[in-house]
Amino acid sequence: MISVVSTVESVPRGTGTPAPSLYQRIRNVLTRDLLVTLAMGQVLSLLICAISLTSKYLADDFHANTPVFQSFLNYILLFLVYTTTLAVRQGEGNLLAILKQRWWKYMILGLVDIEANYLVLKAYQYTTLSSVQLLDGFVIPVVLLLSCFFLLVRYKAAHFVGAGLCLLGIGCMVGADILLGRQQGLGEQKLFGDLLVLGGATLYGISNICEEFIVKNLSRVEFLGMMGLFGSFFSGIQLAIMEHKELLKFSGLYLLSFFVIILGLVFYASSSTYVVQDPRVYKQFRNTGSQLANDPPQLRPGVPEPSVTYTSLGPEQGDELPVRVA
Repeated sequence: MISVVSTVESVPRGTGTPAPSLYQRIRNVLTRDLLVTLAMGQVLSLLICAISLTSKYLADDFHANTPVFQSFLNYILLFLVYTTTLAVRQGEGNLLAILKQRWWKYMILGLVDIEANYLVLKAYQYTTLSSVQLLDGFVIPVVLLLSCFFLLVRYKAAHFVGAGLCLLGIGCMVGADILLGRQQGLGEQKLFGDLLVLGGATLYGISNICEEFIVKNLSRVEFLGMMGLFGSFFSGIQLAIMEHKELLKFSGLYLLSFFVIILGLVFYASSSTYVVQDPRVYKQFRNTGSQLANDPPQLRPGVPEPSVTYTSLGPEQGDELPVRVA
């Protein structure tokens, strides 16, 4: 019988790894990836704020109640960029291959995302901008709950306490809107707007959980391409059904000009430019010094003269014939 004995030598005190300083701890937390993520999040927040302000401005001052049309333009841009990218791909990442495997999943997800945008944008017609922005935070507890069940994320007690405080604040906001609306005679209207925001935030939470799963396990381009495809299709149908009368304030030439401009940009960027070497072009240049225009360029000693071939589509009157310099 063989016995194995392991021994551990005692280490003198004070010779171990020193504890990291406060500066090192801060550097370990504030990594470059974290800072880039925070910066991108702030830019995204500014863009969402701009969308909210313009939506409220259109609804109040111009009575342009077209939430589906606003989302439709976003889906069209996604379609032009990402869906076309999937269409030209080869292999399993091709558009047709993705549709054969999971078309119905993206169809449901597209409908969820469309209605989430519609409900939140529609709410600006009934409640205040601040209420929409604050109540939109309801997406946080929704994402937290769905992450536990579908993404198997485990949270600590502090996360649940924070989510509970968010729900408490949301309840206070709804109550304040109801009281203020009753004083102004718009209690039911503000309550309806708040419920629209809560419904849209719930659908946003579902869409965000699916987006995180797809981006981490499949592809970001695939998600955006499928959203562009199904979002454009279903929002176009909803637009034709619900907002065709509102769009009659708008001229069809605006939409036509928009698509023509996008098409022109695509064609312009699809090809590179080149320089034609023609002696008629070089005649347009003149030296600013004392050197005459017809004088040959002075070369440095020891530098051989390059071999250049000038070609022309055809001699014009007053132009020299094509010359080959060897």
